[in-house]
Amino acid sequence: MSRALALAILVVCSGVAAAETAYVTDSLRLGLHHESDTSGRPFNNLVSGTAVEVLERQPNFARVRTPDGQEGWVKSAYLVEQKPAALRVAELEAELASAREEVHAAAMARKSAEGELERLRQELTASSGSSETIRETLDRLKSENAAYESRLESYRRSLPWPWVAAALVVAVVAGFAAGLWWLDALIRRRHGGFRIY
Repeated sequence: MSRALALAILVVCSGVAAAETAYVTDSLRLGLHHESDTSGRPFNNLVSGTAVEVLERQPNFARVRTPDGQEGWVKSAYLVEQKPAALRVAELEAELASAREEVHAAAMARKSAEGELERLRQELTASSGSSETIRETLDRLKSENAAYESRLESYRRSLPWPWVAAALVVAVVAGFAAGLWWLDALIRRRHGGFRIY
Protein backbone atom coordinates (compact mmCIF):
# COMPACT_ATOMS: atom_id res chain seq x y z
CA MET A 1 0.00 0.00 0.00
CA SER A 2 2.76 2.39 0.84
CA ARG A 3 4.35 1.67 -2.52
CA ALA A 4 1.16 2.58 -4.30
CA LEU A 5 0.86 5.76 -2.26
CA ALA A 6 4.47 6.72 -3.03
CA LEU A 7 3.93 6.00 -6.71
CA ALA A 8 0.78 8.16 -6.76
CA ILE A 9 2.61 11.04 -5.06
CA LEU A 10 5.46 10.71 -7.56
CA VAL A 11 3.05 10.81 -10.51
CA VAL A 12 1.26 13.88 -9.13
CA CYS A 13 4.55 15.68 -8.42
CA SER A 14 5.91 14.92 -11.87
CA GLY A 15 2.70 16.27 -13.41
CA VAL A 16 3.09 19.51 -11.44
CA ALA A 17 6.74 19.81 -12.40
CA ALA A 18 5.96 19.25 -16.10
CA ALA A 19 3.36 22.06 -16.24
CA GLU A 20 4.37 25.01 -18.43
CA THR A 21 3.60 28.68 -17.99
CA ALA A 22 1.43 30.44 -20.60
CA TYR A 23 -0.06 33.92 -20.87
CA VAL A 24 -3.40 35.04 -22.20
CA THR A 25 -2.96 37.29 -25.21
CA ASP A 26 -4.80 40.58 -25.38
CA SER A 27 -4.79 40.47 -29.16
CA LEU A 28 -8.35 40.92 -30.36
CA ARG A 29 -9.99 41.25 -33.76
CA LEU A 30 -13.27 43.10 -33.69
CA GLY A 31 -15.54 42.77 -36.70
CA LEU A 32 -16.78 45.98 -38.40
CA HIS A 33 -20.29 45.40 -39.81
CA HIS A 34 -22.69 47.27 -42.06
CA GLU A 35 -25.71 46.20 -39.97
CA SER A 36 -26.41 47.82 -36.59
CA ASP A 37 -26.94 44.43 -34.88
CA THR A 38 -23.67 43.03 -36.32
CA SER A 39 -25.57 39.99 -37.59
CA GLY A 40 -23.97 39.85 -41.02
CA ARG A 41 -20.45 39.02 -42.04
CA PRO A 42 -17.92 41.79 -41.07
CA PHE A 43 -16.44 43.77 -43.98
CA ASN A 44 -13.31 44.65 -41.96
CA ASN A 45 -11.56 43.48 -38.79
CA LEU A 46 -10.18 45.99 -36.32
CA VAL A 47 -7.18 44.87 -34.30
CA SER A 48 -6.66 45.58 -30.63
CA GLY A 49 -5.50 49.14 -30.06
CA THR A 50 -7.15 50.67 -33.14
CA ALA A 51 -8.48 54.15 -32.30
CA VAL A 52 -12.01 54.75 -33.54
CA GLU A 53 -14.39 57.70 -33.36
CA VAL A 54 -17.73 56.77 -31.81
CA LEU A 55 -20.53 58.33 -33.89
CA GLU A 56 -23.56 56.71 -32.24
CA ARG A 57 -24.21 54.38 -29.27
CA GLN A 58 -26.92 51.84 -28.66
CA PRO A 59 -27.16 49.55 -25.63
CA ASN A 60 -25.01 46.75 -27.15
CA PHE A 61 -23.63 48.27 -30.36
CA ALA A 62 -21.85 51.42 -31.50
CA ARG A 63 -21.41 53.07 -34.90
CA VAL A 64 -17.76 54.06 -35.36
CA ARG A 65 -15.42 55.68 -37.89
CA THR A 66 -11.91 54.23 -38.37
CA PRO A 67 -8.82 56.37 -38.96
CA ASP A 68 -9.02 55.62 -42.70
CA GLY A 69 -12.66 56.87 -42.84
CA GLN A 70 -14.60 53.57 -42.89
CA GLU A 71 -17.85 53.61 -40.92
CA GLY A 72 -19.61 50.61 -39.46
CA TRP A 73 -21.06 48.92 -36.39
CA VAL A 74 -19.21 47.03 -33.66
CA LYS A 75 -20.10 45.43 -30.32
CA SER A 76 -19.76 48.24 -27.79
CA ALA A 77 -18.64 45.86 -25.02
CA TYR A 78 -15.23 45.71 -26.73
CA LEU A 79 -14.72 49.46 -26.80
CA VAL A 80 -12.78 50.91 -23.85
CA GLU A 81 -11.69 54.45 -23.06
CA GLN A 82 -8.14 53.53 -22.07
CA LYS A 83 -5.56 52.27 -24.49
CA PRO A 84 -5.04 48.49 -24.32
CA ALA A 85 -2.00 47.20 -22.46
CA ALA A 86 -0.24 46.02 -25.64
CA LEU A 87 -0.46 49.51 -27.16
CA ARG A 88 0.74 51.15 -23.95
CA VAL A 89 3.63 48.68 -23.73
CA ALA A 90 4.58 49.42 -27.36
CA GLU A 91 4.52 53.18 -26.63
CA LEU A 92 6.58 52.68 -23.47
CA GLU A 93 9.09 50.53 -25.35
CA ALA A 94 9.41 53.25 -27.99
CA GLU A 95 9.95 55.84 -25.24
CA LEU A 96 12.48 53.53 -23.60
CA ALA A 97 14.37 53.11 -26.88
CA SER A 98 14.36 56.89 -27.35
CA ALA A 99 15.58 57.39 -23.78
CA ARG A 100 18.35 54.83 -24.34
CA GLU A 101 19.44 56.71 -27.47
CA GLU A 102 19.46 59.97 -25.51
CA VAL A 103 21.49 58.34 -22.71
CA HIS A 104 23.94 56.98 -25.29
CA ALA A 105 24.21 60.42 -26.94
CA ALA A 106 24.70 62.02 -23.52
CA ALA A 107 27.41 59.47 -22.67
CA MET A 108 29.18 60.20 -25.96
CA ALA A 109 28.89 63.95 -25.32
CA ARG A 110 30.24 63.44 -21.80
CA LYS A 111 33.15 61.40 -23.15
CA SER A 112 33.89 64.11 -25.72
CA ALA A 113 33.67 66.82 -23.03
CA GLU A 114 36.01 64.85 -20.75
CA GLY A 115 38.50 64.52 -23.63
CA GLU A 116 38.30 68.26 -24.28
CA LEU A 117 38.76 68.93 -20.55
CA GLU A 118 41.87 66.73 -20.47
CA ARG A 119 43.26 68.52 -23.54
CA LEU A 120 42.65 71.90 -21.92
CA ARG A 121 44.32 70.70 -18.70
CA GLN A 122 47.37 69.61 -20.68
CA GLU A 123 47.46 72.96 -22.47
CA LEU A 124 47.20 74.74 -19.13
CA THR A 125 50.03 72.65 -17.70
CA ALA A 126 52.16 73.33 -20.78
CA SER A 127 51.38 77.05 -20.71
CA SER A 128 52.13 77.16 -16.99
CA GLY A 129 55.51 75.56 -17.71
CA SER A 130 56.22 77.98 -20.56
CA SER A 131 54.97 80.83 -18.40
CA GLU A 132 57.47 79.81 -15.72
CA THR A 133 60.23 79.68 -18.34
CA ILE A 134 59.26 83.14 -19.62
CA ARG A 135 59.21 84.46 -16.07
CA GLU A 136 62.68 83.03 -15.38
CA THR A 137 64.05 84.48 -18.63
CA LEU A 138 62.52 87.86 -17.81
CA ASP A 139 64.08 87.83 -14.34
CA ARG A 140 67.48 86.92 -15.83
CA LEU A 141 67.23 89.72 -18.42
CA LYS A 142 66.26 92.21 -15.72
CA SER A 143 69.31 91.29 -13.65
CA GLU A 144 71.59 91.56 -16.71
CA ASN A 145 70.07 94.95 -17.57
CA ALA A 146 70.68 96.17 -14.01
CA ALA A 147 74.34 95.06 -14.28
CA TYR A 148 74.75 96.93 -17.58
CA GLU A 149 73.14 100.04 -16.10
CA SER A 150 75.54 99.99 -13.14
CA ARG A 151 78.52 99.62 -15.51
CA LEU A 152 77.23 102.50 -17.63
CA GLU A 153 76.82 104.63 -14.52
CA SER A 154 80.45 103.91 -13.53
CA TYR A 155 81.62 104.91 -17.03
CA ARG A 156 79.70 108.19 -16.89
CA ARG A 157 81.73 109.39 -13.90
CA SER A 158 85.13 108.35 -15.22
CA LEU A 159 86.75 109.46 -18.46
CA PRO A 160 88.76 107.01 -20.50
CA TRP A 161 92.13 108.82 -20.47
CA PRO A 162 93.68 107.20 -23.53
CA TRP A 163 90.70 108.32 -25.60
CA VAL A 164 90.84 111.81 -24.14
CA ALA A 165 94.58 112.11 -24.92
CA ALA A 166 94.08 110.89 -28.49
CA ALA A 167 91.24 113.36 -28.98
CA LEU A 168 93.41 116.26 -27.68
CA VAL A 169 96.27 115.34 -30.03
CA VAL A 170 93.88 115.19 -33.00
CA ALA A 171 92.34 118.51 -31.99
CA VAL A 172 95.75 120.26 -31.67
CA VAL A 173 97.01 118.91 -35.00
CA ALA A 174 93.74 119.80 -36.76
CA GLY A 175 93.80 123.31 -35.18
CA PHE A 176 97.41 123.91 -36.21
CA ALA A 177 96.68 122.81 -39.81
CA ALA A 178 93.56 124.97 -39.96
CA GLY A 179 95.50 127.95 -38.59
CA LEU A 180 98.25 127.59 -41.23
CA TRP A 181 95.69 127.32 -43.99
CA TRP A 182 93.82 130.41 -42.75
CA LEU A 183 97.09 132.41 -42.40
CA ASP A 184 98.13 131.42 -45.93
CA ALA A 185 94.77 132.48 -47.36
CA LEU A 186 94.97 135.83 -45.53
CA ILE A 187 98.48 136.60 -46.84
CA ARG A 188 97.50 135.79 -50.42
CA ARG A 189 94.50 138.02 -50.27
CA ARG A 190 96.58 140.89 -48.94
CA HIS A 191 99.36 140.56 -51.56
CA GLY A 192 97.32 139.92 -54.66
CA GLY A 193 97.51 136.20 -54.62
CA PHE A 194 101.23 135.92 -53.98
CA ARG A 195 102.58 134.04 -51.08
CA ILE A 196 105.00 136.22 -49.09
CA TYR A 197 106.43 135.11 -45.79
